[in-house]
Amino acid sequence: MFGMKRITILISCISVAVLCIPACSGRQPKQETRQPVDYIKAIPGPSDPVPVAIAKKGEVLIGYSDCYTCHKEDQRSVGPAFKDIAKRYPVNQAYIEYLAKKIIQGGSGSWGNAVMTPHAQLSFDDVEIMVSYILSLRE
Repeated sequence: MFGMKRITILISCISVAVLCIPACSGRQPKQETRQPVDYIKAIPGPSDPVPVAIAKKGEVLIGYSDCYTCHKEDQRSVGPAFKDIAKRYPVNQAYIEYLAKKIIQGGSGSWGNAVMTPHAQLSFDDVEIMVSYILSLRE
């Protein structure tokens, strides 16, 4: 007959074996993967072409403004990249006016927690041209 000591040892060995079987199965433990967040959230709609002369004038106006303090053309900085803005918004007069108003009035929340200070010193016409340049970067 088995003694209590042998039974305890047998149960311990069986427990260790049962616990080791899943670890030895060759399967990797399931790793959680983060789902990418849609940073851009593109708005569907038709886009109009931006005349080259308007785009060039907009690029010059942006160069003389403080836009590059918070924005870069193709990488996110304090604010979104110009190319990301162009990917989000269709190129049409309604969005050009909407974005021009946002630039002049300032705002937050469209691209996360970043806050854009108001640019009331800029004329609405110049800002529309600047926005036209930004949206012309749409790929």
